[in-house]
Amino acid sequence: MSNGSTSRSSSSFHFFAGLSSGVLSAVLLQPADLVKTRVQQSHSNTISATIKAIANGPSPLRQFWRGTLPSTLRTGCGSALYFSSLNALRQKAARAQARATGGRLSEDGRSRDDHSSTLPKLSNTANLTTGAVARTWAGFVMMPITVLKVRYESNLYSYRSLFSACKDIVRTEGLRGFFAGFGATAVRDAPYAGLYVLFYEQSKRRLSELATRIEETTTPTIETSMRLSSSTSAGINFLSGVAAAGLGTTFTNPFDAIKTRLQLMPAKYGNMVKAAKLMLREDGTRAFFDGLGIRIARKAASSALAWTVYEELIRRAEVRFEERIEEKM
Repeated sequence: MSNGSTSRSSSSFHFFAGLSSGVLSAVLLQPADLVKTRVQQSHSNTISATIKAIANGPSPLRQFWRGTLPSTLRTGCGSALYFSSLNALRQKAARAQARATGGRLSEDGRSRDDHSSTLPKLSNTANLTTGAVARTWAGFVMMPITVLKVRYESNLYSYRSLFSACKDIVRTEGLRGFFAGFGATAVRDAPYAGLYVLFYEQSKRRLSELATRIEETTTPTIETSMRLSSSTSAGINFLSGVAAAGLGTTFTNPFDAIKTRLQLMPAKYGNMVKAAKLMLREDGTRAFFDGLGIRIARKAASSALAWTVYEELIRRAEVRFEERIEEKM
């Protein structure tokens, strides 16, 4: 019926969709990321004072989007790696799950009773595991860009270009400097991504069931029972993304705060354990939740936007794929 180049589950679809969603969210939400970084670099910084300082400084619009290039590279390429890796892992998990339970899946590993999503339906454990593994892998590959991004966003460094930033890190810290804070990043990202996928899929399932019942009462057709409308699916995916990001972010914010300190001041904080002890002694437990509010807002918006765009691009690609198959038949 189809060859590898036209397979609806082709990794190139997921790579491109992830890249597009990541670039869009990175550019739109860079000011929130910059403010979050500066709030976390010192417990004495507050969100309102940070925003006011930037707004009253020279070229405020340019300063709010400082670090957009490394942020776009990190988020765009990171999202592409994450979504394509996650898709591959979920396809394998779906086929293994089908063999174990004797369930029937479509050729690309998707359950036929999906509603708002074109992605495979997995168990809670599989959702948690695949999300964590995919995010850790993408985080490791993109770690050098992440370090550059965080330092660009802070006001502790005055880098003028990515090249000069790379030279300074190699000169002062060696290649290890590009992986500063990876331990804290992995400890933050693995549970966050796992919890995110778990909460996201659970939320979609419940909202899809509710939306299906509502649509069946208003437009009781055969098509409605099989697939929700495009606008309804996008709305469900967006709301699920917001809810999942809020929950996941709250659980993992302490590791994000530690990671930021390690990447900005590696000589002072050393490693994750030393950083945690030093932050606790100098600033108290509240330091671990610095930037939580803006991080929740930023993560909720970026994750919801990225996943909605990603799923919508995949859905549209697969609709066109099905239409071509029907024309050939």
